[in-house]
Amino acid sequence: MDLFDYDMNQQLNNQAPLAAKMRPKKLDEYIGQKSIIGEGKLLRRAIESDRLFSSIIFFGPPGTGKTTLAKIIAQYTDAHFETISAVLAGVADLRKVIAEATERRKMYRQRTILFVDEVHRWNKAQQDALLPHVETGLILLIGATTENPYFQVIPALVSRSRIFELKPLHDDELAVLLDRAIHDKERGYGSRNILLDKDARDHLLRLANGDARNLYNALELAVESTDPNVEGVIHIDAQTAQDSIQKRVVVYGKNGDAHYDTVSAFIKSVRGSDVDAALYWLAKMIKAGEDSRFILRRLLVLASEDIGMADPQALVVVSAALQSFEFIGMPEGVFPLTQATIYLATAPKSNSTLCIYDVMAMLEEEGDDEIPIHLMDSNRDSKGLGHGKGYQYPHSFEGHFTPQQYMPNSVAGKQFYKPSDQGYENQVVSRVERIREMQQAYLARKNGKDK
Repeated sequence: MDLFDYDMNQQLNNQAPLAAKMRPKKLDEYIGQKSIIGEGKLLRRAIESDRLFSSIIFFGPPGTGKTTLAKIIAQYTDAHFETISAVLAGVADLRKVIAEATERRKMYRQRTILFVDEVHRWNKAQQDALLPHVETGLILLIGATTENPYFQVIPALVSRSRIFELKPLHDDELAVLLDRAIHDKERGYGSRNILLDKDARDHLLRLANGDARNLYNALELAVESTDPNVEGVIHIDAQTAQDSIQKRVVVYGKNGDAHYDTVSAFIKSVRGSDVDAALYWLAKMIKAGEDSRFILRRLLVLASEDIGMADPQALVVVSAALQSFEFIGMPEGVFPLTQATIYLATAPKSNSTLCIYDVMAMLEEEGDDEIPIHLMDSNRDSKGLGHGKGYQYPHSFEGHFTPQQYMPNSVAGKQFYKPSDQGYENQVVSRVERIREMQQAYLARKNGKDK
């Protein structure tokens, strides 16, 4: 490193964001994730004894300490620690790392730990290029990702790695980090006289949303943008805190866990008839920029799958909401979307439409059978083949119904639809049962004559 490189690195260190300066360097400084890194936990013991023998992948929301934990491991190991970013590095960079790791193992018998930040950003070919060297043990991989590795990392790498999920930090954990930043004289603001009002403190902790980096960024903006008063005090009141972190970060990636988990929570709340919970998850999706058409498509499915005949109007309401949304768009489109959600959440529930899967399963197992001749199309060959002969037109009979066989012989009389006792469906139960009784009686007479 020449003088210019050294000078540049010094400038970068001095001008680094507060979040970078406050990054823990030892396990004792690390806050949060007690379930995986707390005293006596397997991962902590492995790090402290420098006995990491299998690759690991950290995944979780931003600001939960994935990169920090990897850098702490670098402080505890005798292995050579290499860091690359999947956003910037490609196969050529990886080949260079592998070549150097090979030479290091040959010459000095030294292991190489490779930390790949945002590992999910590598495509399949790039991940495949790393796989054989992880398999042989030449490279011990530490991956960090905000996306679920079971979906975003190739299965072969996942199967050779221990997966650790990092959770958003609790407010009491964020409070420790906040106090540390205010009082640390070397890396934080301990050399300055800072007065942080309680309501300002509570606001920063609440809206950080479990993200340490978000908390540090807000504190840094508040401190650096506030001039000291005549006593030299940097007073951060509630208004300053609100200006520094005006909007809570909604953790939501359209292709990640947060997306699927939030949608799942929404659908389950509607299905469970908890209208308030349904509105909560709906609001979160809207705030995060979820495609409203996607939400409405899911509601269309739910209207038939989970409400169905208990309230046939549910499907009509959601269809109308979708049509209205296409006509007016956002932001006013939120109203038909909300109306559809409320209607479905408060509607009686029935999943009787799932009976179609029983029918399909039976067909898969037993195969189909010939269509009874009286049900066949008589417009083409009724004279030559007798198709349609014997069919009785229901509207010609009293009550617009007459019993006759509508299923193949092999399944005649079999019952698939099981109406619930909910809402409108409760009104059709007696009619369904009455028709089935007449059908069964007809089939019994018919079979008796056939014999």
